[in-house]
Amino acid sequence: MFPAFYPIVDAEIAEEYGWTAADLGKALFDGGASLVQLRCASYSLARFLSCADELVARASRYGAQVIINDRIDIAIMSGADGVHVGQDDLPVHLAKQLLDSRSIVGVSTHTPEQFSAVRLLDVDYAAVGPIYETRTKETGYSAVGLEAIKLACSFGESVPLVAIGGITLENGLDVLAAGATSLAVISDVFTGGDPTQRIRDYVERFSV
Repeated sequence: MFPAFYPIVDAEIAEEYGWTAADLGKALFDGGASLVQLRCASYSLARFLSCADELVARASRYGAQVIINDRIDIAIMSGADGVHVGQDDLPVHLAKQLLDSRSIVGVSTHTPEQFSAVRLLDVDYAAVGPIYETRTKETGYSAVGLEAIKLACSFGESVPLVAIGGITLENGLDVLAAGATSLAVISDVFTGGDPTQRIRDYVERFSV
């Protein structure tokens, strides 16, 4: 079953808060996260791979999984559990061909056309967003709101829907009520200054 909470370790944002990606990952796992995504947008290949290696090693001690953002090569070399691709990244069918058959493949969607197309793709989940305005990542798309989740659901329940963009502990219930399967959170894990406790709060509130 896809977890209700799917935090993203953005290495650059972690640095802004004084954390390494590996240490933040450990804090999230300590809090109860079972699936995290690693994003290192501006890192070199070597630095990204080093980050991925360390996070995957940490995750294995908790029985947790790591998804790599964008970079299939990093996912393969680090032994991560899958990859998340955007609309302009390598097509899903090629990602599936390159990865182990057990690997998780997720894809970003932002428009009704993209939501509809997901039904034809062999993906394990689709991210929908940005739900609310966010400055965490420049996607080129305006906030789509809760209606986008309801619309995505109307195309069928073939894949889990991960809501992303401006998600917080406070608005998460509204997002799940709209039909999302899972909440992807980036900067809100730092709220209160203790990511481990913040994750515990998410897990307690949203896990079934």
